[in-house]
Amino acid sequence: MGKGDAVVVGGGLAGTLAAGALLGHVDTVTLVERDRYPEQPAFRKGVPQGRHLHVFLSGGRRALEELFPGLNGELEAAGAHRLEAPRDVITKAPNGWQRRFHEGRHATTSCTRALFDATVRARVLAEAEGSGTRVEVLQGTEAIGLLGGADRVTGVRARARDAGRTGRELPADLVVDASGRGSRAPKWLAELGAPAPREEVVDAGIGYCTQMFRPAEPLDMVMVIQPRPDCPRGAAWSPVEDGNWLLTLSGVRGQHPPTESSEVLGFVKSLGEPTLYEHLRTCEPVSPPYGFRDTSNRRRHYDAPGSLPEGFLAVSDAACTFNPIYGQGMAVAALSGLALRRCLAESGLRPGFAATAQRAVARASDTAWLTAVGADRPYAADADTTPPGAAERLRSWYFGRLADRAAIDPVVGAAFRDVTYLAAGPSRLLSAGVALRTVLLPRARGLTDPPLRVES
Repeated sequence: MGKGDAVVVGGGLAGTLAAGALLGHVDTVTLVERDRYPEQPAFRKGVPQGRHLHVFLSGGRRALEELFPGLNGELEAAGAHRLEAPRDVITKAPNGWQRRFHEGRHATTSCTRALFDATVRARVLAEAEGSGTRVEVLQGTEAIGLLGGADRVTGVRARARDAGRTGRELPADLVVDASGRGSRAPKWLAELGAPAPREEVVDAGIGYCTQMFRPAEPLDMVMVIQPRPDCPRGAAWSPVEDGNWLLTLSGVRGQHPPTESSEVLGFVKSLGEPTLYEHLRTCEPVSPPYGFRDTSNRRRHYDAPGSLPEGFLAVSDAACTFNPIYGQGMAVAALSGLALRRCLAESGLRPGFAATAQRAVARASDTAWLTAVGADRPYAADADTTPPGAAERLRSWYFGRLADRAAIDPVVGAAFRDVTYLAAGPSRLLSAGVALRTVLLPRARGLTDPPLRVES
């Protein structure tokens, strides 16, 4: 008796990791990708954020290592940078600079999205050999609808994107939607008579731009400047492969960063941090700045009871997407892939699998959703945003105090980083030692000047 067949819609990082999670648990995986993959790592249209700064948080690194042992090392061998926080990452929060010391708990990966995608894709396709699962990649092909009915999805309708626009049906026991922010699954499900999932939206109206530079003398640290009420602008400066660094600038409505090279330094100067400004003046631009504006947090509650037909699963941005400025998306893709793999290992594609897996995938997104929404809520416009409930208002008050104390308090800071790096759930912030220090100690002030040296 066969294990079943799967179709994955979207061949980006989330889709590739979902396909990797399915290996050995189904007979075939058909990966449907609108683009054509470049032969070498390169930016492509199908990844609209591809030119922007990407970091892979420690929670994602751990999930990736469990899915594909040694893959983090392959990324570093290909040119990615392994960075430890807070030793290698200095951060200016709204209350000042955070302390810089060796904690040894969290490592992140920094490289271009093109390198990350190509390395992961090569590993997944290599793993397919000998896995017992046949993988077919349909490049230059778009999904245009679902097969089945309101109670069960039985496959995907697809067509080639060439001049002939040849259509075909792809039967499947499981369809995984990994098509990202622009997912059309709610429309496709409605066409089958299934209910549309309830949506939550929190939109701070943040826009950002990214420009690549080559420093004459690289810094020994990543710099992150968070927005604050009196200056709702931010910046991040991080190394990628080939001796280049990426500068990402952000701002809320009316404060969006420029997309003209001649205006970038002026925006950086407005942040009031001369260390970064003076350093950038010595760097050579390698690319123009590229802008991005689609930054709303949006959650589709496919995990709610009765919201999902059998045979359909939405993962990563197709189900829950975050403001990309927080760098959570790739880690959540890995955590979602790991959740899918564990569900398959427990039961295979038995009846009820889709609902069970969707709940597990939703749990993998919970921490990122809570932290992103908590950070964006103060800047969100009422017209574009689901109003907060009493519980969320209380969480926001507590999280604000905790984030301030984390800048200088190693105990609270360790818990804060465990959660924001997606290595622990939000309950970590409610342990007795953390809660007492957060509520009873005075609201903390960070350092006045950037910590250019690591504390001994």
